[in-house]
Amino acid sequence: MPTFISPYLLPILLLLGSNIFMTVAWYGHLRFKESPLLLAILVSWGIALVEYCLAVPANRFGNTVYTTAQLKTMQEVITLVVFAGFSVLYLKEALTWNHAVGFAFIAAGAFFVFRGPL
Repeated sequence: MPTFISPYLLPILLLLGSNIFMTVAWYGHLRFKESPLLLAILVSWGIALVEYCLAVPANRFGNTVYTTAQLKTMQEVITLVVFAGFSVLYLKEALTWNHAVGFAFIAAGAFFVFRGPL
């Protein structure tokens, strides 16, 4: 594991990068609906390869300091944050109050995963 970045921060950064690539792979083609579906699949698959190159080390390195449940929870929260930004900035879709409420419930769940046993 690289020693110049905290072992607690490295998996977060890798998961952030991973989720950016995966969000682009899954949803980026929606602005190009006139393109053939096969082309969208192939381009998305290529982008997803980069995502895997970040996600696998994120989980391998992260598992030295986080539990797998914490890593998965972290990944889901990062996914929502990345998706929300992508949706607003790239897809030009508004986030509404019901999205915020749903995300808040997920954040509450993340709190309990990281809190530990009651």
